[in-house]
Amino acid sequence: MQYIGYGSLKERAAAEIRTAIVRGDLEPGTPIKDVELAEKLGLSRTPVREALATLTDEGLVETKPHAYTRVTALEAEPVRDALVVVQSMHSLAIGIAVPKMTAEDITAMRAANKAFQAALDADDATAALAADDEFHAVAVRCCDNFAVTATIDRYTPLVRRLEHSRFSSPHARHSVTQHQQIIEACEKGDDLRAAALADENWSTLKEEL
Repeated sequence: MQYIGYGSLKERAAAEIRTAIVRGDLEPGTPIKDVELAEKLGLSRTPVREALATLTDEGLVETKPHAYTRVTALEAEPVRDALVVVQSMHSLAIGIAVPKMTAEDITAMRAANKAFQAALDADDATAALAADDEFHAVAVRCCDNFAVTATIDRYTPLVRRLEHSRFSSPHARHSVTQHQQIIEACEKGDDLRAAALADENWSTLKEEL
């Protein structure tokens, strides 16, 4: 029997609740009860409570002691603030990464963009979001900058619902072309163009606000 540690249970709970919020299964303002969630997830209340604390830190859940725990409203200002930071960090990451990229990295970006297009063709926004993550993750890994990575991890959750909304619409197809342009700039070693294109790609999320 495989042992699943407490930390893993908390991470599993956080991942499942986060996905439900991002997809809109748990809409903004929806009350959250840890007992009901624990039963639904087949977990004890402790990892679920800790998962909700994580999601509160991420800005997806808000809690008032002895009053409520609920999904946060999708408010424009904090989301816009987070998007500006995430957008800037991804642009910086790819600018740093381009000189370090190998042929394998370029291949990984192409594969991720192919998976992204396939997910969009299948109208699967969740799969598209995962493929888009993998596409941008190549540059983040290659840049090898802990501060960039930590900042992206910290503020990305706030823009997740924008991303899911974007990838649920026909407008998302344009991102496939933008990704291809980024790949071509990386292949040519043009870090400035790659960074500018990444910035442009992330800026399209502002339309969802």
